[in-house]
Amino acid sequence: MNSHKEQEHWDLIIRPRANLFDLGLKDIWRYRDLLRLFVKRDFVAQYKQTVLGPVWNIIQPIFTTIMFLLVFGKIANIPTDGIKPTLFYMAGITIWNYFSTCFTTTSTTFVTNAAIFGKVYFPRMVLPLSVVISNIVRFFIQFGLLLVMMVYYQFNGYPIHIGLEWLLIPFLVLLMGGIGLGAGIIISSLTTKYREFTILVSFGVQLMMYATPIAYPLSYLMGKSYKWVILINPLTPVVEAFRYALFGKGHFEWSSLIYSVLFMIGSLVIGSVIFTKTERSFMDTV
Repeated sequence: MNSHKEQEHWDLIIRPRANLFDLGLKDIWRYRDLLRLFVKRDFVAQYKQTVLGPVWNIIQPIFTTIMFLLVFGKIANIPTDGIKPTLFYMAGITIWNYFSTCFTTTSTTFVTNAAIFGKVYFPRMVLPLSVVISNIVRFFIQFGLLLVMMVYYQFNGYPIHIGLEWLLIPFLVLLMGGIGLGAGIIISSLTTKYREFTILVSFGVQLMMYATPIAYPLSYLMGKSYKWVILINPLTPVVEAFRYALFGKGHFEWSSLIYSVLFMIGSLVIGSVIFTKTERSFMDTV
């Protein structure tokens, strides 16, 4: 009997985490193959039973841009900082769509995946991370559409700005994804007990888009009493920087990105701590 116990070997021993700041980053790395599997699943499942599939990623920004051109360009006559209106709106929509999809999807992590969480062990953080990574594919599809439109306007007398600022784009995408992930896992942890947050998320994202300079430039708010509402939005510097990197125009200061970076770090740390605490007992409340 004793010799049998001595030969016994366990590959993984699951223990409760005593420390809230034990985020299990090593476990996430160990399960990187599962992460890749979830990334593939997220993308395939999204379009598996659709007629047009990934083409919807092109249709959505096109129709949204047309609506913005009509409402904000023609009716409201809001300027676009010297940028072609079509390119101005499409750039804002592209980077915004990446954030909103990451945020809304990760905010329901515990609720939508309760069945699989209750059957098998794996680091729970793998699922929200897979959402952020899989949505990069959608971002690149829409970004490719934006590049096609830029080339079109290049051949029609509107020169394309290509400079070192383009190197900033991957960092801005990472920053937007980090903010979406951090805010999403915080809401996800709260929805296990308070389902009202699920309704508030969809409503809040719509409102937040208008509190972000997607359909208007930041310079348009100069002298406006409500400008501070837009400035405290951590997404504002990211959107302005994205347009500046692409077109070399806009009201942008490099120092303003520090606020967005600090917000991303803070939301990720706080979100990870709350997420780790919630995953201990969320099966009792979901």
